[in-house]
Amino acid sequence: MTPLAELLAVATITILAVISPGPDFAMVTRNSYLFGRRTGLLCALGIALGVQVHVAYTMFGVSLLMRHAHGLLSVIKVIGAAYLIWIGLQTLRNRTPLTVDTASAPAISGLAALRMGFLTNALNPKTTLFVVSTYTQVVNAHTPSAVQFGYGLFMSAAHLAWFSFVAWSFGSETLRSAMLKRQRLLDGVIGTTLCGLGVALGLSNLG
Repeated sequence: MTPLAELLAVATITILAVISPGPDFAMVTRNSYLFGRRTGLLCALGIALGVQVHVAYTMFGVSLLMRHAHGLLSVIKVIGAAYLIWIGLQTLRNRTPLTVDTASAPAISGLAALRMGFLTNALNPKTTLFVVSTYTQVVNAHTPSAVQFGYGLFMSAAHLAWFSFVAWSFGSETLRSAMLKRQRLLDGVIGTTLCGLGVALGLSNLG
């Protein structure tokens, strides 16, 4: 595979993986409409930083271990599933009605939003498989480390750009106002979605 073909392959796979609905999307949407753009954007930044966890151990060769250490991958899977279910249940149990005015002061801190995004991505074994498979099956073993590092930065940048767009959209006052009027319904949908994703992740066969 030529360098240009490799670059295009990495970019295409990354973009398709990023825009596919999943835990990251649900988490950013939840935080954006409940707490506003700033919280959603920080959650998006946390997700982008979480990607670097997967890139780091892949570039340091841990991917070879991960391909055989099914027990470790299973532990990550269980922790990630439990985390999604826990956030989902918290959302379902939310009985505090909000408006754009009362929600202007986030109920969670910026650090908490950043941490939530980070953990959602870092504990998602699907992202593990996405990054590891991209580096081991698409990226040539002889590709310079600097270029491989650049691919990792692109993966994070793509996540940050997409989920910042999601946060900006769902954090707009007009859309937030409309969504908060239906907060109980949306909490139910998003909470159920997160729980469902957690259960599906817990029961999934990651090879």
